[in-house]
Amino acid sequence: MTVLAGAGWGPPAVAAAAAVLVAIAGAAATTTDGWYRGLRVPAWKPPDWAFGPVWTVIFALTATSGVLAWTGDSDPIARGVLLAAFGANGALNIAWSVLFFRFRRPDWALAEVAALWLSIVALVLVTGRVSGAAGLMNLPYLAWVSTAACLNLRIVRLNAPFGEPA
Repeated sequence: MTVLAGAGWGPPAVAAAAAVLVAIAGAAATTTDGWYRGLRVPAWKPPDWAFGPVWTVIFALTATSGVLAWTGDSDPIARGVLLAAFGANGALNIAWSVLFFRFRRPDWALAEVAALWLSIVALVLVTGRVSGAAGLMNLPYLAWVSTAACLNLRIVRLNAPFGEPA
């Protein structure tokens, strides 16, 4: 590992591993079973097949922005803030899937998506402070989660109440 870290592979490898772990955890929490297929959704909902490719691009861009910010600022405090921002964002990203799909509570997920959205704004600011390009790389993530929040709101309005016994 010393050879990889010395060759500059350390931060990219860590960022890639973190992105893959968040993606796997989110995917594992996502079930498109009968309950999900039975939800009323707006006509503008993206097709289910689009979510995988979109998330792949978002995770690649976000991981790259983290590497640029990490390598662009060696200050330990700035790096700690960067790690905290990415850690909080990863946890919130996974939590949304758990709330929506596993707990079947789009209403709770709607409340949680506000925190997720703010965590992405934090990523834009924390990475953008070091590199404008790094900050911009997080804007597709912000746009996608903004769209997801609108979709989540419509699903709540079309299907509420949730948590009622079947």
